[in-house]
Amino acid sequence: MATFVRGRWLRTIPGRIGTHVALCLAAILALLVVMNVAIGNARDSVQTIGHDAGPQVVATGTLYFALSDMDAQISNILLIGREHGLGIGYDESLRVYERRRAEADAAAVMAAQLAGRDPALRRTVQEVLDGLGKYERLVGQAMKLDEQAAHAPGQLPPDVIDAYRQATDLMRTQLLPKAYNITLDTGAHVRQSYETKRSAVLAGRTWVAVTGLIVLLFLVATQLYLARTFRRVLNPALVLATLAALALTGVGAALLTAQAGHIKKAKEDGFDSILQLSRARAISHSAFADESRYLLDPGRADTYEQTYLDKALSVIYPDIGDKPVNLENYYAGLEQKLGPYKPGQKDVPFLGFFGDEARRMEKGREADALRRTLDGYRTVQRNDAQMRRLASSGNRAGAIEMRMGRTSGAIRDFGAYDKALSELTAVHQDVFDKEIEDADGGLRGWKAIPAGGAAAIALLIFAGVRPRLAEFR
Repeated sequence: MATFVRGRWLRTIPGRIGTHVALCLAAILALLVVMNVAIGNARDSVQTIGHDAGPQVVATGTLYFALSDMDAQISNILLIGREHGLGIGYDESLRVYERRRAEADAAAVMAAQLAGRDPALRRTVQEVLDGLGKYERLVGQAMKLDEQAAHAPGQLPPDVIDAYRQATDLMRTQLLPKAYNITLDTGAHVRQSYETKRSAVLAGRTWVAVTGLIVLLFLVATQLYLARTFRRVLNPALVLATLAALALTGVGAALLTAQAGHIKKAKEDGFDSILQLSRARAISHSAFADESRYLLDPGRADTYEQTYLDKALSVIYPDIGDKPVNLENYYAGLEQKLGPYKPGQKDVPFLGFFGDEARRMEKGREADALRRTLDGYRTVQRNDAQMRRLASSGNRAGAIEMRMGRTSGAIRDFGAYDKALSELTAVHQDVFDKEIEDADGGLRGWKAIPAGGAAAIALLIFAGVRPRLAEFR
């Protein structure tokens, strides 16, 4: 012990070999720890984006859609009055309303789970649930009065209009903005988690590379010391240990690089686009309902026309130059900008949700789906323009028939647009699912590989130095 304390042991060849071995083992242990932490961060990020918060946030996006479509179905029911066969029919509208009500409940529960310990978000979710109960009571009153009136399509009595105004005002000014904020807030949490976790994965990759390099340097130094001391060119076991350390470091760094890539693509080409397009779909349905509100409540026609324009602009905002921003110029701008546009062009002549989608889309299946969506949207806007021309010319009956599909394909055309938009969303869902599946597959087995690799390297080191130490016994 005294010899060791005085450092004389380090002056002996066995002592120096032991020091080399100790440094190599310490570096290998550090590599094992760093690799486990980095892979743990990668696993956490995939779990968050791919299996927990990511899909849950997308699910909460249905809350806005379900609420807005509930109000859309009620506006259609009130608009058609006693003509129960107009549009999709009274009974079908009621069935859709009940289905959306169930979807809204499920999405609200999901949002409450995501809120966790966030008191502001939990409060917002509770306010939506409370407001939804009040909305249903107001809707029930409006529908009861409507049934008693048995009015012709579009000729609602003042008391029915007043009752519906209270319900739709609650929906438009309180419930929908809060539902939209829930998705924005929960989405922001996912993005923050994504940035933190992906940064940790990339930092972990750097640490794995640096620590692995240190292991290699110590192994090479040990190899050179033994070669010089014992006048042998190579120690086979140490050569294998060096190659194993190089392989473990290289494969580990490559894994983390691949995981960072999978996470990024799942987030940017999957999650972000799905969330963006779900908002576009919800707002499109809400705007389509504004057409019914425009017809059933002439006293607020100008208000509903403006809200329709605002929603349309959020979906697609064409470049109309210095012209006033109104519906006529909006229709003209759509035809001028969307007509010659081909998905995949570098220059995208419009903004809005679809503008963002066009700027980051890839050619192939996605481009085809976007083309069909844009074509469908233009058709919907042409129908809207025709409906408003009929209404403004005093032909309200013709406008109602146009909107409800009796003499037109307005409802069918909106359904085709909605289907194309859903197919476009499905393209991004496939990208998301594939990237998460690849990420999960890449991580499979990596709970044991670092420890197994480190143990194998350590055994090779002992196997390499043991014969040399035996010479001193």
